[in-house]
Amino acid sequence: MTEARAEVLGRIRSALGDGGAVPDVPRGYAPAGAAAADVELFCERVADYRATVHRVAPDGLAAALGEACARLELRRVGTTLDVAPEGVELVRDEPPLPVAELDRLDAVLTGCALGIAETGTIALDGAAASGRRALTLVPDVHLCVVEAEQVVAAVPDAVARLGEAARDGRPVTLVSGPSATSDIELDRVEGVHGPRTLEVFVVA
Repeated sequence: MTEARAEVLGRIRSALGDGGAVPDVPRGYAPAGAAAADVELFCERVADYRATVHRVAPDGLAAALGEACARLELRRVGTTLDVAPEGVELVRDEPPLPVAELDRLDAVLTGCALGIAETGTIALDGAAASGRRALTLVPDVHLCVVEAEQVVAAVPDAVARLGEAARDGRPVTLVSGPSATSDIELDRVEGVHGPRTLEVFVVA
């Protein structure tokens, strides 16, 4: 350590002294479990982010996905799920597809780790249903299936549920609508850092 640097740090330590008392941090926010999950609110908030929301019964999921694929003219879709919409070639990411191959997909179809009602956010945790991060960021369209029981009330509930993914070192991606950003004139541009189209299928 140089003499000048040592002198500066010494003065700082002298000025700080013992550091003083550490104030209590106010924790007035609602903890995990404070509220019940609200699927209706989740759907409303997801739609607020310019995503398309479909409410479907379990036995109607394949048909709803098929209709969406036909409407969006999707033919080749990467997937992590076993559901098979008609008229679509499903491509498994096993072994992991190269980025160039991901870019040639029309869309990706995945599940998720959970949905947050308060914020309309979908969490992907890198597990089997969510798929790896590149799979959901490269294709231009993301079709995401959310089971009603996967919806939690608020962010603290989501953090509690995502603990296993964090302990395993898996990346957690939080999705609130299609990828979008704004330039200096606040013009919204979609699809810059991920899919420009997000369709969410809430199964209940």
